[in-house]
Amino acid sequence: MDRKKLKGNLMLLLTALIWGAAFVAQSVGMDYVGPFTFGFTRCILGGLVLIPCILFLDHMNGKKEAGNKKQLLLGGICCGCALFAGSTLQQFGIKYTTVGKAGFITALYIIIVPVLGIFFGKKVEKKIWISVFLAAVGMYLLCVKEDFRIGIGDLLVFACAFAFAVHILVIDYFSARVDGVRMSCIQFFVCGILSGVGMLLTETPSAAAVKSAFLPIAYAGILSCGVAYTLQIVAQRDTDPVVASLLLSLESVFSVLAGWIILGQAMSVREGLGCLLVFGGIILAQLPERNRSES
Repeated sequence: MDRKKLKGNLMLLLTALIWGAAFVAQSVGMDYVGPFTFGFTRCILGGLVLIPCILFLDHMNGKKEAGNKKQLLLGGICCGCALFAGSTLQQFGIKYTTVGKAGFITALYIIIVPVLGIFFGKKVEKKIWISVFLAAVGMYLLCVKEDFRIGIGDLLVFACAFAFAVHILVIDYFSARVDGVRMSCIQFFVCGILSGVGMLLTETPSAAAVKSAFLPIAYAGILSCGVAYTLQIVAQRDTDPVVASLLLSLESVFSVLAGWIILGQAMSVREGLGCLLVFGGIILAQLPERNRSES
């Protein structure tokens, strides 16, 4: 594996770690504000945080041009819409289903990504399909705690998995053509504006409630949005989208670890086996095909 791919994969691993810990912040924040209010505040905060980062990077690199502005704006809008669809469907779906089911169904995007990629002319190696299967079984053991039944919440979360799969593919298309940090900034403002519309139409936000949820909102906005999503966009320039989806699926594993460390939730043998299978799928996906043919 070349250094660029290794760097990109490590950035995606860090992204998954930040997202996994964000489940704790999101759980606490939802005790004070509604889903649209939480999405609005975290995304607007994430976009605002990136503005000084863009200015600093431009100053350090002497960068004056942002590239194709039409492509940049289009990419940011498309990413923002996909992000809004995925995060909103997931949040409302969790209202009607268990967290375990939601975690597994959302993780189905690791299977949806290569399937959708086929329609865009992308080739998928056999080892990737095996990795996807191992990761899917691992996610099932890790997240699903009861009999699997389809309900309205399950259908909403399943739709969310498609939205996140589209989000990954859209990033894969635009990240090589435009500035990733700028596109990330635009996507957060787009997602924030859409969430704000939903907030004004369906919720009654208050300054006191937002203030009470300040710490989880700050974590979700600054780290989960401002840092992690930007790392995802920058890293996917040098990483296959299917491999990226496998690495990003580790957020569920890290969420279990965060719950164990922060909330004191013990991990069962079943959950541990699920973690091992997910890691096994990711390791298999990283094995270079050349080495296998040479041996």
